[in-house]
Amino acid sequence: MAESLREQEILARQVHSALSAAGSTVSVAESLTGGRLAVALSEAPGASSVFLGSVTAYATEIKAKVLGVSGSLLAERGAVDADVARQMAEGVRKLMRTTYALATTGVAGPAPQDGHEPGTFYVAVAGPLGTAVVRSDIGGTRDEVEHAAVVLALKALHDFLRP
Repeated sequence: MAESLREQEILARQVHSALSAAGSTVSVAESLTGGRLAVALSEAPGASSVFLGSVTAYATEIKAKVLGVSGSLLAERGAVDADVARQMAEGVRKLMRTTYALATTGVAGPAPQDGHEPGTFYVAVAGPLGTAVVRSDIGGTRDEVEHAAVVLALKALHDFLRP
């Protein structure tokens, strides 16, 4: 796990560097990761110039009320869904008025949620040119799933920022 924590730190630094060079900002909407993605972004040197803030929307009602996720979508499909991740990212981007936004939603475990097994999650990155969503299904402990989601989110943003 120490090696993957190092990977997370390197990715966060690379993201900060790219955001700073472009004069861009980022915000985060988290459910699955419970604040871990915000911590990763805020611990990198220079964080205050690019990371504006986060919403940890662990409860489904907060996803709708604060982030603007469609209530009918949440009722029909539940919170573990690609379109929910997309709307979370777009909602926090609008709320915080950032150039980019990341969102995480899924099941860390130990029990299934909304018909999805632990380790199923979605990461979304929203930016000026649109929104991309990535799905992952991995095994592991709750900590390992959350860490994998943080790394995947940082990689997704890093890929968005590369020329």
